[in-house]
Amino acid sequence: MSTITFSDEYFMKQAFTEAQKAKEKDEVPVGAVVVCNNQIIARSHNLTETLNDVTAHAEMLAITAAAEFLGGKYLNECTLYVTLEPCVMCAGALNWSQIKGIVYGAQDEKRGFSRCEPPLIHPKTSVVSGIMQEECRTIIQEFFKQKR
Repeated sequence: MSTITFSDEYFMKQAFTEAQKAKEKDEVPVGAVVVCNNQIIARSHNLTETLNDVTAHAEMLAITAAAEFLGGKYLNECTLYVTLEPCVMCAGALNWSQIKGIVYGAQDEKRGFSRCEPPLIHPKTSVVSGIMQEECRTIIQEFFKQKR
Protein backbone atom coordinates (compact mmCIF):
# COMPACT_ATOMS: atom_id res chain seq x y z
CA MET A 1 0.00 0.00 0.00
CA SER A 2 1.52 3.30 -1.05
CA THR A 3 1.16 6.50 0.90
CA ILE A 4 0.24 9.70 -0.84
CA THR A 5 2.48 12.64 -0.14
CA PHE A 6 1.12 16.08 -0.77
CA SER A 7 3.26 19.00 -1.81
CA ASP A 8 3.38 22.58 -0.59
CA GLU A 9 1.86 23.52 -3.95
CA TYR A 10 -1.10 21.20 -3.38
CA PHE A 11 -1.93 22.76 -0.01
CA MET A 12 -1.29 26.29 -1.26
CA LYS A 13 -3.82 25.67 -4.05
CA GLN A 14 -6.33 24.81 -1.33
CA ALA A 15 -5.50 28.08 0.47
CA PHE A 16 -5.82 29.93 -2.86
CA THR A 17 -9.32 28.49 -3.28
CA GLU A 18 -10.16 30.07 0.08
CA ALA A 19 -8.72 33.40 -1.12
CA GLN A 20 -11.03 33.23 -4.13
CA LYS A 21 -13.99 32.73 -1.76
CA ALA A 22 -12.94 35.87 0.12
CA LYS A 23 -12.75 37.82 -3.14
CA GLU A 24 -16.28 36.70 -4.06
CA LYS A 25 -17.46 38.19 -0.74
CA ASP A 26 -15.60 41.46 -1.44
CA GLU A 27 -13.11 40.63 1.31
CA VAL A 28 -9.35 41.08 0.93
CA PRO A 29 -8.54 37.82 -0.88
CA VAL A 30 -6.43 35.92 1.62
CA GLY A 31 -6.99 32.24 2.27
CA ALA A 32 -5.52 29.73 4.67
CA VAL A 33 -5.55 26.04 5.50
CA VAL A 34 -4.04 24.21 8.45
CA VAL A 35 -2.57 20.79 7.73
CA CYS A 36 -1.79 18.02 10.21
CA ASN A 37 -0.43 14.65 9.04
CA ASN A 38 -1.21 15.52 5.40
CA GLN A 39 -4.84 16.24 6.28
CA ILE A 40 -6.49 19.64 6.07
CA ILE A 41 -8.03 20.19 9.50
CA ALA A 42 -9.08 23.83 9.02
CA ARG A 43 -9.93 26.14 6.12
CA SER A 44 -10.62 29.85 6.24
CA HIS A 45 -10.48 33.14 4.44
CA ASN A 46 -10.64 36.77 5.47
CA LEU A 47 -13.97 37.78 6.97
CA THR A 48 -13.15 41.19 8.44
CA GLU A 49 -15.91 42.97 6.49
CA THR A 50 -18.49 40.22 6.86
CA LEU A 51 -18.00 39.95 10.63
CA ASN A 52 -17.14 43.64 11.14
CA ASP A 53 -14.08 42.41 13.06
CA VAL A 54 -10.53 43.60 12.39
CA THR A 55 -9.16 40.36 13.86
CA ALA A 56 -11.05 38.07 11.45
CA HIS A 57 -8.00 37.39 9.29
CA ALA A 58 -7.80 34.05 7.50
CA GLU A 59 -4.96 32.92 9.78
CA MET A 60 -6.76 33.81 13.01
CA LEU A 61 -9.88 31.94 11.93
CA ALA A 62 -7.78 28.95 10.82
CA ILE A 63 -5.93 28.82 14.15
CA THR A 64 -9.22 28.78 16.05
CA ALA A 65 -10.75 26.10 13.81
CA ALA A 66 -7.63 23.90 13.98
CA ALA A 67 -7.42 24.16 17.77
CA GLU A 68 -11.09 23.23 18.01
CA PHE A 69 -10.57 20.26 15.68
CA LEU A 70 -7.60 19.02 17.72
CA GLY A 71 -9.15 19.77 21.08
CA GLY A 72 -6.15 21.78 22.25
CA LYS A 73 -4.52 25.16 21.78
CA TYR A 74 -1.13 24.03 20.47
CA LEU A 75 -0.58 23.41 16.78
CA ASN A 76 2.98 22.13 17.13
CA GLU A 77 2.32 19.27 14.70
CA CYS A 78 0.60 21.48 12.11
CA THR A 79 1.53 23.67 9.17
CA LEU A 80 -0.35 26.78 8.10
CA TYR A 81 -0.58 27.48 4.38
CA VAL A 82 -1.62 31.06 3.69
CA THR A 83 -1.66 33.05 0.45
CA LEU A 84 -0.21 36.24 1.98
CA GLU A 85 2.55 36.62 4.54
CA PRO A 86 0.94 36.87 7.98
CA CYS A 87 0.74 40.29 9.64
CA VAL A 88 2.22 40.93 13.07
CA MET A 89 -1.10 40.15 14.82
CA CYS A 90 -1.37 36.79 13.11
CA ALA A 91 2.33 36.04 13.68
CA GLY A 92 1.82 36.65 17.39
CA ALA A 93 -1.10 34.23 17.47
CA LEU A 94 0.90 31.69 15.47
CA ASN A 95 3.72 32.07 17.98
CA TRP A 96 1.36 31.37 20.89
CA SER A 97 -0.02 28.32 19.04
CA GLN A 98 3.55 27.01 18.60
CA ILE A 99 2.74 26.08 15.01
CA LYS A 100 5.28 23.75 13.43
CA GLY A 101 5.41 25.49 10.05
CA ILE A 102 4.20 28.47 8.08
CA VAL A 103 4.12 28.38 4.28
CA TYR A 104 3.03 31.54 2.51
CA GLY A 105 2.67 32.70 -1.05
CA ALA A 106 3.13 36.43 -1.52
CA GLN A 107 5.23 38.66 0.70
CA ASP A 108 3.53 41.58 2.43
CA GLU A 109 6.08 44.39 2.30
CA LYS A 110 3.96 46.76 4.41
CA ARG A 111 2.55 44.58 7.17
CA GLY A 112 4.27 41.21 7.00
CA PHE A 113 5.84 39.71 10.10
CA SER A 114 9.24 39.08 8.49
CA ARG A 115 10.12 42.77 8.60
CA CYS A 116 10.08 42.78 12.43
CA GLU A 117 13.03 42.26 14.72
CA PRO A 118 13.28 40.28 16.89
CA PRO A 119 11.34 37.59 15.00
CA LEU A 120 7.69 37.32 16.03
CA ILE A 121 7.20 33.63 15.35
CA HIS A 122 8.07 30.73 17.64
CA PRO A 123 11.74 29.71 17.45
CA LYS A 124 10.82 26.14 16.42
CA THR A 125 8.51 27.26 13.59
CA SER A 126 9.86 26.70 10.09
CA VAL A 127 8.96 29.25 7.42
CA VAL A 128 8.75 28.74 3.66
CA SER A 129 7.82 31.61 1.35
CA GLY A 130 7.11 32.09 -2.33
CA ILE A 131 4.87 29.08 -3.00
CA MET A 132 2.53 30.16 -5.85
CA GLN A 133 3.87 33.67 -5.27
CA GLU A 134 2.70 35.15 -8.57
CA GLU A 135 -0.88 33.91 -8.29
CA CYS A 136 -1.12 35.00 -4.66
CA ARG A 137 0.31 38.44 -5.41
CA THR A 138 -1.87 38.94 -8.48
CA ILE A 139 -5.20 38.21 -6.75
CA ILE A 140 -4.36 40.81 -4.07
CA GLN A 141 -3.16 43.43 -6.56
CA GLU A 142 -6.22 43.01 -8.78
CA PHE A 143 -8.52 43.30 -5.75
CA PHE A 144 -7.01 46.61 -4.68
CA LYS A 145 -6.89 47.97 -8.25
CA GLN A 146 -10.67 47.48 -8.43
CA LYS A 147 -11.08 49.34 -5.15
CA ARG A 148 -9.22 52.46 -6.35
